[in-house]
Amino acid sequence: MWFFSILTIVLSFILFGASNYLTLAASMIGASSLIFCSKGNPVGQVLMIVFGVIYGIISYSFSYYGEMITYLGMTVPMCVVALVSWLKNPYGGKRSEVRVNSVSAGEWIFALVLTAVVTVIFYFILRYFNTVNLIPGTLSVATSFLAVYLTFRRSPWFAFVYAANDLVLIILWLLASFSDKSYMPVAVCFMVFFVNDLFCFTRWLEMKKRQSAKP
Repeated sequence: MWFFSILTIVLSFILFGASNYLTLAASMIGASSLIFCSKGNPVGQVLMIVFGVIYGIISYSFSYYGEMITYLGMTVPMCVVALVSWLKNPYGGKRSEVRVNSVSAGEWIFALVLTAVVTVIFYFILRYFNTVNLIPGTLSVATSFLAVYLTFRRSPWFAFVYAANDLVLIILWLLASFSDKSYMPVAVCFMVFFVNDLFCFTRWLEMKKRQSAKP
């Protein structure tokens, strides 16, 4: 899965004649982070923090202030919190695998309400900064926040929500590539992320079942 992801990213970078090696680096780091996350390994969160910082810089270059603010001001800090949570909750004493958690119905309601509040606040912030493609950018905030919250809570559903976020980001960067084709590899990057996040979701469901079966 990792080899397929890296190969696809590199080929798209070459095919579309991209010259921004920061984009290539971010894509490769992001794809690698998802492989570790699919195993419940905290290293995935470390790599996601690095990806978030670089992605924020890339977003700024196309005036996607929503993505920049979301990742640097929300996603990266919450990934740090999620990293601490994963390190504090190892499975079987192994720090290479986190203990999978279940989110109750009541907490789901709390998470969705909190996501709605954050999304509304960010909508007005993004509109103030004249963010390009405001509505998709706002949807990205909603899915990003919920995904990181579920990551912090160690729920398998974090990967599913990240997959939904990937779909939004694919649309955002396809729109950006219409103006500058050098951004096309970023869209391809999130296509790869979409496949990886669905893979991660199935792996976490299997991991939860395995952990629940053992004392």
